[in-house]
Amino acid sequence: MKNTLLIIAMLAIGLVANAQVQTPQPSPAASVSTVVGLTDVKIDYSRPSAKGRKIFGEGAVLLPYGAIWRTGANSGTKITFSDDVKVEGTSVPKGEYLIFSWPGATEWTVSLYKDIAIGGNTGDYDKTKEAANFKVKSEKLTEKVETLTINIGDIAADSKTAKVQIAWENTSVKFTIAVDYDAKVMKSIEASTKVNPNNYFNAAVYYLENGKDLKKALEWVNIAAESNPTAFWIMYQKARIQKGLGDKAGALATSKASWEAAKAANNRDYQIMNEDLQKSLK
Repeated sequence: MKNTLLIIAMLAIGLVANAQVQTPQPSPAASVSTVVGLTDVKIDYSRPSAKGRKIFGEGAVLLPYGAIWRTGANSGTKITFSDDVKVEGTSVPKGEYLIFSWPGATEWTVSLYKDIAIGGNTGDYDKTKEAANFKVKSEKLTEKVETLTINIGDIAADSKTAKVQIAWENTSVKFTIAVDYDAKVMKSIEASTKVNPNNYFNAAVYYLENGKDLKKALEWVNIAAESNPTAFWIMYQKARIQKGLGDKAGALATSKASWEAAKAANNRDYQIMNEDLQKSLK
């Protein structure tokens, strides 16, 4: 009985010793991620708040112009790329990097730093470990941003670029990430069309949208059409390819067939798309 009580007492002491008081963090952790093209981009950072302080500028400010900043709080801000990218025109291999910055009145210097082990310790900064160093214009915001906010947005229509925005107080800066997914798509086309003939349709559309060999695109879309001859969406893309090849008569005939099939399927969207396509062929 005594041994049992002793064990219970020791466990209780251990629990008390390991217990910690949890309170809200002054600079809570955050992350933002998205896919640009076929590349995963993720940013992990800590978010300080202004709390009545003047953040950027000269004199009595938190972050004086020209001084190095970890671009966040605590261990700094980390950005991760799943593929090689270009950042403001500089080639950056896939991997993890810290974001350091030097705010200015109208322009910031920003760097991506290879040695993530230094965290937010700006005193250990070594310029030889930079993966990229570039300048970007700053903008004044009309509405105050109380808490540091980093976003990934402005993704281009072709998904080849996006912008990282750093916004705090009344200041915003953006830098551009550019990706190259063509080689990955071409490799995927080669592999996937051998496994599933339906993938020929996606391959044909990719060739059409990216200005590649339209004769090959027509060959592939015909293979896709053979397995699904009433698919109005396949016929529509085939008509676009024929138009690109200069075969207006063939494109018109294919588009009309697509329109009829879309009507039978009660799909008004493709009817309208084919009507617009046919107008462009006259």
